[in-house]
Amino acid sequence: MAALAVLRSSAPARLLSGSFSVHRGGLASWQHYQSRRPFSNNKILVELNESTGVAVMKMKSPPVNSLSLDFLTEFSISLEKLEIDRGCRGLILTSAFPKIFSAGLDITEMCGKSAEHYAAFWKAVQEMWLKLYGSNMVTIAAVNGSSPAGGCLMAMCCDYRIMADNPKFAIGLNETQLGIVAPFWFKDTMINIVGNRVTEQSLQLGQMYSAPEAHKIGLVDLLVPEDKVQSTAAAVMTQWLSIPDHARQLTKSMMRKPTIDRLVKQQEADINNFVSFITRDSIQKSLQVYLDRLKQKK
Repeated sequence: MAALAVLRSSAPARLLSGSFSVHRGGLASWQHYQSRRPFSNNKILVELNESTGVAVMKMKSPPVNSLSLDFLTEFSISLEKLEIDRGCRGLILTSAFPKIFSAGLDITEMCGKSAEHYAAFWKAVQEMWLKLYGSNMVTIAAVNGSSPAGGCLMAMCCDYRIMADNPKFAIGLNETQLGIVAPFWFKDTMINIVGNRVTEQSLQLGQMYSAPEAHKIGLVDLLVPEDKVQSTAAAVMTQWLSIPDHARQLTKSMMRKPTIDRLVKQQEADINNFVSFITRDSIQKSLQVYLDRLKQKK
């Protein structure tokens, strides 16, 4: 049972408890729960369908679902609530806004702040990744718009990625275009999906892929019309949930444990490296130039 180590101490272990019994024999005992049970906070809307065991999490932090410290905190809390709910077996992650999944890390959290703030922010980014990448649930990203940088990371954390078939929508890790560097665990996540060569080129160039290009390299699994993203995600979820939970979860653990363990062992060092890097004068100037350009566009 060594594969269970992927379920970090802060996350509940559901592998041998209620989730499997619901799949095999307990379905009839809870079929009468037909209602959708929503819960929401300022930046996240979650709706759990108790009859299917599938939750839809919609990011709703205007204008572009930037991953601020507040957003990341609310996201991790919402995910943890679902993780401990034995009636929830699957999660569809999407955006409440058309044309944008998530614009990635909030640049304002990395510019003109204290070292203590940068450390807290980066720890929140780590926790988001650890919880989503190591989730027991089936996780499907319903990418209904563009998804650069941290938004791409969130999608890559999921088990399956469905993207709207629109060449105007793009996805990728474009950190180098901003003068910053994607950390090793961003890189490891991408390698696990598209391989070393594509990842190396993508990261060096900060490459953004159109939806068709992303599908061609395997960064997303399926392209569908914009109005079919959610319904397709629900259909794919049904297929994934047909597999007994314990077998699927242990297999996911076996595949992802080495990647997760690498960050867990280096978590503090990774935070220190980020703070040391982001506080450099040259990096702060580069980020400020980028922010100024965004203000001019408005």
